[in-house]
Amino acid sequence: MKIDCKFIGLGQIPFLIAEMSGNHNQSLERALEIVEAAAKTGAHALKIQTYTPDTMTLDLDEREFHISDPKSLWSGTSLYKLYGQAFTPWEWHEAIFKRAKELGIIAFSTPFDDTAVDFLESLDVPCYKIASFENTDLPLIRKVAATGKPMIISTGMASIAELDDTVRAARQAGCKDLILLKCTSTYPATADNTNILTIPHMRELFGCEVGLSDHTMGVGVSVASVALGATVIEKHFTLNRADGGVDSYFSMEPAEMAQLVVETERAWQALGQVSYGATSAEEKSIVFRRSLYVVKDLQAGEKLTVENVRAIRPGLGLPTKYIDQVLGKVVKHAVPRGTAVGWDMF
Repeated sequence: MKIDCKFIGLGQIPFLIAEMSGNHNQSLERALEIVEAAAKTGAHALKIQTYTPDTMTLDLDEREFHISDPKSLWSGTSLYKLYGQAFTPWEWHEAIFKRAKELGIIAFSTPFDDTAVDFLESLDVPCYKIASFENTDLPLIRKVAATGKPMIISTGMASIAELDDTVRAARQAGCKDLILLKCTSTYPATADNTNILTIPHMRELFGCEVGLSDHTMGVGVSVASVALGATVIEKHFTLNRADGGVDSYFSMEPAEMAQLVVETERAWQALGQVSYGATSAEEKSIVFRRSLYVVKDLQAGEKLTVENVRAIRPGLGLPTKYIDQVLGKVVKHAVPRGTAVGWDMF
């Protein structure tokens, strides 16, 4: 199944990507269950990652190759061991993509080096995602762009100057369909560090579709981003956070992803257009506005006063703004209590 960027944009429902990452926990059976679960939620696409520990880093457990930050989810291990736990074996890719196609969901991947791009091309992936940590790797950007397929690039940590380099490199190398995802590269991210006001600015600056790669918990940030013009939403996805896994802590479970699909579509529907006055759906409710009514029986020749005319519901009388103009006027015939005030009674 190909990704058609004509169906991604402000005039379309948000495009939802479920990111499997390493949540398969080194089980192909679980990976296929994740594909099936993602399809059932209504997500439009499922993304995996294509690398091996050796294409990512060196097999060292010291200095900068050891994760020592006590705040990190992966503290105490090495980069090499982490990637060994998280990577998706390349021999699984075809089965994962096949299952996704059978279920009517788009499947694609994030390559991390040239060999991954060549491998994914052999499987004819429909598009590519560039991770935040690789968004300044211009040779990789050019390699992917040269395929001519749509590119989705996470912008985590990148300055405007760096993004300009990235976008220029992609376009000059042949990318015609480009989507940038606002991203905060912390795991999990917090709402107050997400800065989704960047989304419309990024759209204006680079003239392309913009979305959100969301590492926050819950659906609130993603839903809010739709109101700011996000047309693509990416969220990490797992079967059950309690099962563990390298990314499970900040991943969505199926019920949450299904909720995200529903709520982002509602947010998109709610955008509508600049509109004032009653909509066609509201017209029947105008009758429930307040208007001027006679609240005491009147005889011909009596004056309207604050005691016998009031602003009440329903809205079939004169608008309440005319109260000062009708007070003191004389009715020309008897008026029973509960009569809507009109100019013809004077």
